[in-house]
Amino acid sequence: MTSFETRRLGHTPLRVTVLGLGTGTLGGHRIPVSRDQAEAVAAAAWSAGVRYFDTAPFYGFGKACRIVGDTLRELPHEDWVLSTKVGRLLRPQKNCGAPATLRHPMPFEDVFDYTYDGVMRSFEDSLQRLGLARIDILYAHDIGARQHGQEAHPGVIRTFREGGYRALEQLRASGDLAGIGIGVNEREVLLEALEWGDWDVFLLAGRYTLLEQTPIDDLLPRCVRSGVSVVIGAPFNTGILAGRDTWNYRPAPPEIVGRVNAIRTVCNDHKVPLAAAALQFPLAHPAVVAILPGPRSVDEFAANVKLLRHPIPPALWADLRNAGLLHPDAPTPA
Repeated sequence: MTSFETRRLGHTPLRVTVLGLGTGTLGGHRIPVSRDQAEAVAAAAWSAGVRYFDTAPFYGFGKACRIVGDTLRELPHEDWVLSTKVGRLLRPQKNCGAPATLRHPMPFEDVFDYTYDGVMRSFEDSLQRLGLARIDILYAHDIGARQHGQEAHPGVIRTFREGGYRALEQLRASGDLAGIGIGVNEREVLLEALEWGDWDVFLLAGRYTLLEQTPIDDLLPRCVRSGVSVVIGAPFNTGILAGRDTWNYRPAPPEIVGRVNAIRTVCNDHKVPLAAAALQFPLAHPAVVAILPGPRSVDEFAANVKLLRHPIPPALWADLRNAGLLHPDAPTPA
């Protein structure tokens, strides 16, 4: 078994491995992943020493949750940390096809619900779906203006703040959860939430990576001061930093392709795979406790483990900074 560093999550007693397993891909997002393939990835992650697993009802409309639950149920419960998400309820499909971005999903459709009752229902449904008696962390999923639109955003936040957030606080106070947070692709709503919520952890996907470092100017310093941990999802920016052509789940525009090519050139000069630099970079920030790549196969998972341990000379980071390809204040791995 490979040994991974663990880091404490916020003010909770939890410690998570710096490499976690994101399971959006195992639910069938973007490409087909069979049940057998997905179970093999989860088993490989455990065997390699990964002890932090993240899932969500939305991933395959329940498929990823079932895979994670079936994996963890057979393992010592004190050894793993599990996060899932609330904000969507799953309803049986009624003559509607699955979204084109989902392959082999469960026969459900999702409905946003950030109310008190909706969050409590989602938590209880997740325990049933997972087949587990414990969930460690709950994130409010996909809340924010980019997701719901500028006009609807204030009302969505009001509903969550007055209802769903109260449910999260109650579950934490009762000991049913160790930590609560928000899981999103946008930093703006996290800055807003810091003004009114008592959070343990944020899951931020795609916004603090080797390609993008805007949160270093505002969100990450505030998280350090507040003791809120940050988990980085999509460290490859949904593929562009791992040799694919997608960024933010869509074909990358020319300006993004050009920036990535410039970063790759510096990495090549130092004989370092771009993906290795991408995986290791976010973990240098003191707010960050873990990264959550979403491997699609056992081979991809094994490759990620090797990339995470690939030696990177300090000169690579210096060259990226000098070329204007890295934020001047971004911490870099030792």
